[in-house]
Amino acid sequence: MEFYQVEPTLDNYWRAIILFGRNVASYKFALAKSLYELNTVSNDLVTLDQLAEPFSRHLCDHLKHSPKQITSKSSKYLTACADFNNNQIDQNELIKQTVKLGFANVIDAFHIVNSGEIEHRFFIDERKNTGGIRITDNFFNLAESEQFNNFEHETEARWRLVEQGWKMGVARNLIRVEYDQELKTLFTTDNERRVDITSCRDSLNGYQKGRCFYCYSSISVDKNDDNLADVDHFLPWMLNDNVSNINGVWNLVLACKDCNRGEGGKFAKVPSIELLKRLHKRNEYFINSHLPLRETLIQQTGNNEKQRKQYLQETYNTAKSTLIHEWQPEIKGIITF
Repeated sequence: MEFYQVEPTLDNYWRAIILFGRNVASYKFALAKSLYELNTVSNDLVTLDQLAEPFSRHLCDHLKHSPKQITSKSSKYLTACADFNNNQIDQNELIKQTVKLGFANVIDAFHIVNSGEIEHRFFIDERKNTGGIRITDNFFNLAESEQFNNFEHETEARWRLVEQGWKMGVARNLIRVEYDQELKTLFTTDNERRVDITSCRDSLNGYQKGRCFYCYSSISVDKNDDNLADVDHFLPWMLNDNVSNINGVWNLVLACKDCNRGEGGKFAKVPSIELLKRLHKRNEYFINSHLPLRETLIQQTGNNEKQRKQYLQETYNTAKSTLIHEWQPEIKGIITF
């Protein structure tokens, strides 16, 4: 709850749904991506027939590379999607099955975070009265925010992380997410085979609320944007001989170009102790969002919060004794985490 209560904006309520909402199926992500496409509709009422096309399309696309899209053993609706991918049913039948089966739980559960409904709804369920959902002003206002273009990337990244965790069976075989510094991607290893999951920028951005980790200025994950964020090692990469797991997710943050490599930037300096506390809070967001970055952070830094704080402090002490110089940026945006 602290994630959105610190800065109770529509952006952060939406991100709370995507990052912290319960995941028993990937339908939430398909619904979110469908809503992104509908942000320009002239009528705020969207029928289930209208919603069914993008919703089923996104699920069918993901089923092609990740057959595990739900925690239960089977799903009549996902079977219909698989049949469509295998040319066993046509799109008309797929839409029919989507309207009948696809929205049974996801519309009711979409706004639930930490077992309670968030304060601002982005659509109203009117299935009984009008056969659809009514998009609220909250969503239309969200679509006008500076961060809206980042949501598509963040949702896709979150979806890919969750489905990879399900695919590997996290409860039986804890997934270890690693970072490719050259490609700027997160990957894991499945039966000794590397599996690229998603962009590192897209995965980290939501937890930082679309802001530079250091100065809080606005950043983007769009590769065509001049404000594209850098992926930065909080404790500098040159410590790789002194610090284990320097390339771990626990040590990766998104930074604006000024903080990372501009005049007066961090470079090989050690961030201040206040920034270390911020890193711990960011990492705890990962822990609370569950699969699979949760498991990775626990493996890398400790089984409980006390152990994780101790790990960060001891690692920080090593960095400080090695590099000596400390760095603290000027705050340029609203302090949000």
